[in-house]
Order: sequence, then C-alpha cells, then structure tokens
Amino acid sequence: MHVVTTLDCHVAGEALRVVTSGFPEPAGSTVLEKRHYCRTHLDHLRTTLMWEPRGHHEMYGCLLVASAHPQADTGVLFFHNEGYSTMCGHGIIGLTTIMLEQGLFPATVPATTIRFDTPSGLVTAQASIDEGKVRSVAFCNVPSFVLDVEQTVHVPGIGPVDYDLAFGGAFYAFCQAEALGLDLRPEHAPRLQALGLAIKQAIMAKRPVTHPAEPELGYLYGTIFVGPPQTPGVDVRHACIFANGALDRSPTGTGVSAHLALLHARGDLAIGQPLRFESILGTSFGGNIAEETRLGPYPAIIPEVEGRAWLTGRHEFIIDPDDPLKDGFLLR
Repeated sequence: MHVVTTLDCHVAGEALRVVTSGFPEPAGSTVLEKRHYCRTHLDHLRTTLMWEPRGHHEMYGCLLVASAHPQADTGVLFFHNEGYSTMCGHGIIGLTTIMLEQGLFPATVPATTIRFDTPSGLVTAQASIDEGKVRSVAFCNVPSFVLDVEQTVHVPGIGPVDYDLAFGGAFYAFCQAEALGLDLRPEHAPRLQALGLAIKQAIMAKRPVTHPAEPELGYLYGTIFVGPPQTPGVDVRHACIFANGALDRSPTGTGVSAHLALLHARGDLAIGQPLRFESILGTSFGGNIAEETRLGPYPAIIPEVEGRAWLTGRHEFIIDPDDPLKDGFLLR
C-alpha cells in the first residue's frame, strides 16, 4: 500500500490540497526541471490526488520541493485536472497559511515572510498573524505584462470574440462578459465553463503565445470573463475558466495580476491604487501595483495580491496496487 498525506484548505472558496508526505522528491536542479520530471515520471500521483475518487474535476494541489534559488525558502509545484501550472496565486495564499498554522515553517508575529521558487519565478508572500491564525496573506508576484490587446478570434458555434492577452504568472485571455451576454453567477457555471474552454482552444489554434524569458511558460492557461461587481465595495468580478475547463471559485490570483497589468497599460490604474476583485461566489482578493519594471521587450509591473485561506481537512490517502482505478478517473 502506498500512503500519501495531505492538508487541505480553501482560498476564497477555491480548493487547495497540499501534499505533506508520500510524494517522492522529483529529480532536477531547478523547479522547471522538477516540473518536467513530475510530468514524465510521477503524473500518476497527480491524477490519483486530483481526480476521482479522491478528488474531483475542480481539485487543485501543490507539492513543496527543494529549491536551488539563492533567495527562496522553498520550491513549489502546482497541479490540477489537466497538468502542472506555472504559478498559482490562491495556491501561494493557501500554502503560506498551512505552512504557518500547521508548523511547517517558523512563524513570527505579527508578520512572517516566505519566499517561494515557482516555475514562473520568485514569489514573496507575507502573512499577517494574530492569535496563532493567519488573518491574510499578501504576495508580490512575478513581473506581469500585456502580450496583446483588442484581438478577435472566431469561436466555432459562437462567432467572433474580442479578447486581450496578459500574463500574471500564467497567460489569460480577458473577455468582457457583457459583450457575450454572460451573467457571472454560479447558476450559469456550465455555460461559462463551456464557452471559456472553447475560447481558449480557438485562440491556441490561431496563434502562438510566447513568454519572452522562458519558453515553457508560453501557453494559454485560461479565459477570464470580466463583469461588473455584485458586492458593495468591490471593483470588478472575475470568472476564470482554466486548465481543462475548471472554474476557479476564487478571483484567481495570477488572473488578478494579469488584469492589473492590463489596466495599468491602458492608463486606468496607478501604482499603489488598490482594487478589489470578486469571484463568482462573491469572495474577493485585493490587488495593487507595487512597482513598474520590464520583462524583455515588454513594460511590466510587480503586482501585489492579498487574500485569506481556511484549513478544511487532513487526509491519509491509501493507494492499493491491486485497485484498477488507483490512478484516478474523471467523469463530466
């Protein structure tokens, strides 16, 4: 029997499963090399933990790994229903919370900083701690930038769809919900998932999506529908469809980062100006621009995103080698 233990939490409603034992250290000297090793040699463990019967279509997870980055406290890999993402904002918030509240990293009051080596680069998280609880986590993300604006793609069965393309640790296509006749509410989730995946697939079929510094980061991760807020004190609503049609329950930390870059490029958002982004559930993240920078030929920003996580469970998963479904399955 193979046993894997995890600590689970949710971040603004989005699940995160943190592996604590039973997953071997992937080979490689860099986090990107370890990501490649997991994809080619350990992917059965990803599907076992993310897919049914132990997980579900929207499950999300992460694995702490060794890091050779001189400034990092630890490396981290993120995974989901389709494979391995390059960065995850809700994952950073949830992982920081679990590491500090469960004693996996020494906590200092009132604030603790943890630096993560992610496939997209170094991400610095600062947790606010009170009475043994992490009350919030803010992280400075990797340089985020706009790749393209005011583009149009023909989506089979839908017609022309306008989009902007931006990077916030992963690439997203931003579409205005009103222009597509969409209402960003939970009861419309199936339609949002189908349309978001169709838009992503149409864009990928039409054009390359390239990162100026790292070829492995050059792919379209998801579609974000943008709409008006439905909660007082919030500025904008996100519904993010990522990976293989998963619907993010949170506002999407990397999506918030990319949206901040898009707003700044348009001249609609100043450095330090705070915004509040809500999810399809009405939960929210805060976001602002810490500073301007450049990434290759692109003007870029360093975004800061803030949110909170809550522990939901501890698990000891048993993998029986005789089980014909031991590696998991998905039904939709």
